[in-house]
Amino acid sequence: MDAAARFQNRELSWLDFNQRVLALAEDTVTPPLERAKFLAIFSQNLDEFFQVRVAGLKEQVDANIRTPTADGLTPAEQLDLIGGEVERVSRHADRVFLDEVIPALAAEGIRFSSWNELDSQDQAFLADLFERRIYPVLTPLAVDPAHPFPYISNLSLNLAVIVIDPSDGERRFARVKVPPSLPRFVVLADGERFVPLEQVIAAHLGGLFPGMQVEDHVAFRVTRNADLDLEEEEAEDLLAAIELEVRRRRFGRAVRLDVEAGMSDEVLALLQRELDLSAGDTFVHGSPIDLGGLWAVYALDRPDLKYPEFAPVTQRRLQPEEGSTSPNIFAVLRRSDVLVQHPYESFATSVEELIVQAAADPDVLAIKQTLYRTSGDSPIVASLIRAAEAGKQVVALVELKARFDEANNIEWARRLEEAGVHVVYGLVGLKTHAKVSFVARSEGGEIRRYCHLGTGNYNSKTARLYEDIGLLTCDESIGADAGHLFNFLTGFGRQVDYQALLVAPDHLRGRLIELIRRERRAAPGTGSITLKMNSLVDPEIIEELYAAAADGVSVRLIIRGICCLRPGVVGLSDGITVRSILGRYLEHSRVFRFANGGGAGEPVVYIGSADLMPRNLDRRVETLVPVRDPSLRARVDEVLDICLADDVLAWELHDTTWKKVVGVGEVDTHLRLQDRARRAAEPRV
Repeated sequence: MDAAARFQNRELSWLDFNQRVLALAEDTVTPPLERAKFLAIFSQNLDEFFQVRVAGLKEQVDANIRTPTADGLTPAEQLDLIGGEVERVSRHADRVFLDEVIPALAAEGIRFSSWNELDSQDQAFLADLFERRIYPVLTPLAVDPAHPFPYISNLSLNLAVIVIDPSDGERRFARVKVPPSLPRFVVLADGERFVPLEQVIAAHLGGLFPGMQVEDHVAFRVTRNADLDLEEEEAEDLLAAIELEVRRRRFGRAVRLDVEAGMSDEVLALLQRELDLSAGDTFVHGSPIDLGGLWAVYALDRPDLKYPEFAPVTQRRLQPEEGSTSPNIFAVLRRSDVLVQHPYESFATSVEELIVQAAADPDVLAIKQTLYRTSGDSPIVASLIRAAEAGKQVVALVELKARFDEANNIEWARRLEEAGVHVVYGLVGLKTHAKVSFVARSEGGEIRRYCHLGTGNYNSKTARLYEDIGLLTCDESIGADAGHLFNFLTGFGRQVDYQALLVAPDHLRGRLIELIRRERRAAPGTGSITLKMNSLVDPEIIEELYAAAADGVSVRLIIRGICCLRPGVVGLSDGITVRSILGRYLEHSRVFRFANGGGAGEPVVYIGSADLMPRNLDRRVETLVPVRDPSLRARVDEVLDICLADDVLAWELHDTTWKKVVGVGEVDTHLRLQDRARRAAEPRV
């Protein structure tokens, strides 16, 4: 079989994923405000796709790079296919918003109106709001021989305005930027009706151009290359270099132009010429541009129109004893490991509690922590600061290159340094994506090491939305490996032999291939591989999975996002199934289960930070940790089994086509895991 026919294109597979997100907005079973939320997520996903992936392909075309990817497509061919697919799906998203979501919300009293649909009382309300809060921050910019075409910043919404000077009849172009500091949709006095902000501004353009006749106005938006272009080896101060690149980000090359339907050919040609964009880079919208602004609508206090609220529980072993506010987490872990799954089980009473207690415990000597993405009010960061102020040895590895979180991480890095924390910014050429906490505690004259290793970021906000799994342990070999890992990250050592952890970029790829091949050598009918991740892209790993399936190994894949493997192809991947779970929580955990990985039919299960993509295996510091306790392995198996049985949220991939699973609706992964968490938190009778 031709090599190109063995792989799905990465970018087209991502677009398939975003269409599955859009399908949640289209699904009438989804609560109305949740439908608006999924439209916002779809829109913001597409923004990031253009800022990073499309921008990168355009750079390759400009550099005359014609090398095809594993699926046989050159950068130029990929851009052509992406343009057609985005055009189609963008039109579909507009229809979902206009024809389905708006009516569904209207039936519940939440309405979207255009300016012309408002009565005089509503228009008077908005006129007053315009004068007080909108007009003072507007700046009209004319374009003429004395005023060059203005710079259009990344993702800014604008009005292109044509005005006529009555004195000479000359037509002129002007641009009015819609202030990003204001809500995308303006709420009316009743609190449940919305008008697009650009329409409120358009209705008052006469005040911005006094004495001129406003002939036409239409909204547009520009997306620019926002990927950092950083030569780390030449940067003496990585913090300062990344700060500079973050500031430069808004000046990146334009890669997409979104325009409102009805824009004249004259204005469209002007924008395309000045932005150096073609018709293929331009997308026309029947709905308001930038549906990411629907987050403001989702924020309405209407719990009846959202998923039923679920409060994360504290599993039984981490619940406080009678008369205390919290258990001694070190004593709990000395008895046995603890496995937690968020958002079903509380991040605060497990992962954060480990660091909070470590910061306050006089016997704790050192805390070491990776921080890839964290929240603005992070209890973990606050605990690290308190620990450093108390004289403990505290190390924080802050990954400054976490895309679109660079500015936030720079701020935290400075605060940590000011408190006396030893802050490290990772390794040159590698992102540190591993999720590891390490605590060294003095006990009976010896040092015992406590660790958390997981699949998700140390972010208390996303821990309520993202599904992740973490292991809390004081296993000696895992603790020793975690110590070696931090020494590797903060020092100059390069040759590290790990007993328990699988660590990229040095050992992870080779060890996973070895585990796949071990299943191929297992007794006939016993080989089984179950993998759960966000993305499967790496060609070498995919080829190993194809070979395993050809040898009779059962390969079951649960992949939320990108999948470049083509399952169910006769003679290539008959024994491989791929499914995706999408719903109220974002499936984020990475789980790797090999039925014979431990030898003699003994399964091995790893959880960790790595997806199976070249960047994760070769260009990032990633960790996988074994789940050794049989009871905890059984719990991970239960999670996988539920995902594989889902007939409510699941999609299945057949070659390159995703199809929604149609069943009797008995197994909803997220509801099942909620119920399971509740039962596990109930006190024993």
